[in-house]
Amino acid sequence: MTAPDRHIHLSLFHMPHGHLPSSWRLAEVAPHSTHVLETTLESARLAERGLFDAFFIADRGSAGPEGNWQYGPVGGFEPIGLAGAVAAQTRSLGVVVTASTTYTEPFTLARQLLSLDHLSGGRAGWNIVTSYSPDTLRNYGLTDHVSHDERYDRATESVRVVRELWRSWDGDAVAWDAEEGVWARPASVRAIDHEGEYFRVRGPVDLPRSPQDEPVRVQAGSSPRGIRFAAEHAEVIFTAQTTVELGRAFVDTVHRELARAGRRPSEVLITPGFSFVIGSTDAEAEAEYERLLDTVRLDQVLSGLREVITVDLREYPLDGPVPPLPDPETAQGHKSRLEVYKRIAETPGMTVRKLARRVAGQRGHHQVIGSPERIADSLEHWFASGAADGFNLLPYTQPGQLALFVDHVVPILQERGLYRHEYPGTTLRDSLGLPSVPAPSRSLTPR
Repeated sequence: MTAPDRHIHLSLFHMPHGHLPSSWRLAEVAPHSTHVLETTLESARLAERGLFDAFFIADRGSAGPEGNWQYGPVGGFEPIGLAGAVAAQTRSLGVVVTASTTYTEPFTLARQLLSLDHLSGGRAGWNIVTSYSPDTLRNYGLTDHVSHDERYDRATESVRVVRELWRSWDGDAVAWDAEEGVWARPASVRAIDHEGEYFRVRGPVDLPRSPQDEPVRVQAGSSPRGIRFAAEHAEVIFTAQTTVELGRAFVDTVHRELARAGRRPSEVLITPGFSFVIGSTDAEAEAEYERLLDTVRLDQVLSGLREVITVDLREYPLDGPVPPLPDPETAQGHKSRLEVYKRIAETPGMTVRKLARRVAGQRGHHQVIGSPERIADSLEHWFASGAADGFNLLPYTQPGQLALFVDHVVPILQERGLYRHEYPGTTLRDSLGLPSVPAPSRSLTPR
């Protein structure tokens, strides 16, 4: 049984046309509409109509000239600029932007994210990432990639500096005393005078305290080091788990790390990715799923997989077995996603072709193909089992599959008492039901 005041949280992991890599090829997609703002706004309005918490904007940082450009759009709009446009055209939907601590200075991050938070009226969130892509590395003029653990050490210091800058203004710093001509109280705005291993920042930031106290912190670490980082710093954890059992085990691991970090489970929401194709019946959904997969170029999927698994599966027979993949423990790139793909690849009878079709739209997340009732049943099962507080949705197509979810799955969840009927407040923190946040520790030693 779930607590009567507990409900499923939903956000949209936005892709211009959907998470199927060939979604841009579908007849319902207008030509040359990938980088048209209205394409994004149509999905954002659907998400807000569905009372979603947030519009989640990912970012790979950059892509090299040898990437999959010929097969489909790679990358996209810079997230903070896009989030500003979405925020201006919505009223309650949160905007979560991906920004890297590996290549961006904390003062820049603090200003950008706090600006977005003020401009959106307190609806901003920061998806904290540590970049690993070799393409991104070269575009920032670097020759040696930062190791996995060092990226997290740098991120630990960066997040703490950003939060100190956000709190360099007291909540009542703006006096607005027109009679005396005092706009802000000088004693309520101060330098942070930070000197650490990676950064030296004087401060303060040049904006008052956030309308929601601080922008919401989101993180997707699922490696042991990533989970520890998320337990120390995140308020929402985005993860890839393919079964309820794995999801429950992940939650238990996070809760143990939260206890070590001196935090409570109520301070953090865990939201696995959820991939789906909906039809009026299960059979109709399966037929639509196969139709969509038939539009995918497998060499595109295999090329994309190479960045994570570091093995070019295009060199192997499509109908032959998947070769052994690297050990995630020794990987310096995306450890947790490599672990997911390795687990799928080691399924008995898995071939290169089957692997490519399996992960084409699913991307290593839990996936359900079926009727609205079947989709709702799966979400309820994960939620009631304690494997998730909510879900980051990865529809195969946008707006098509997203609209089906909003129009047919959301009402079922509402009828079952699992989902709200209106937004509870004006900020993203209100929507997520997150508590106010304590000031960050001044200790910047990575744990």
